[in-house]
Amino acid sequence: MESQKIISKLPYSKPFLFVDEIVQINENGVEGTYTFDENLDFYKGHFKDNPITPGVILTEVMAQIGLVCLGIFLLDNSFNKTTSIALTSTEIEFLKPVFPKEKVTVISEKVYFRFGKLKCKVRMKNEKGEEVCTGIIAGMVISK
Repeated sequence: MESQKIISKLPYSKPFLFVDEIVQINENGVEGTYTFDENLDFYKGHFKDNPITPGVILTEVMAQIGLVCLGIFLLDNSFNKTTSIALTSTEIEFLKPVFPKEKVTVISEKVYFRFGKLKCKVRMKNEKGEEVCTGIIAGMVISK
């Protein structure tokens, strides 16, 4: 499945779509990028006069690229409008701040995909190649 088709199947839209590009994807993992728009609403208050991307948003970027995009790829044609991938657990360590206008790269490695559960080891790097956060994310495939 090609990258643009995967992105089009994501159940998000702007301003909550945090995937710009899928650089590579296969049955073992995914790599993708996102650039933080300086006009995103949360920067107005987090923090005053020193905007920093909230950890919950960094977690969401890792989940959208590292879990949901990979899940759509793995499910291939069985992923449709009645299928969702719901986040079930995260264990993320935040190492460096991410600022407005920064481009980040998420690298996700599949730990396992069985019984409808996908678990991935994820890391996020900034444009300098520095790791800004790392951890484990898991989710369940849900059919309505």
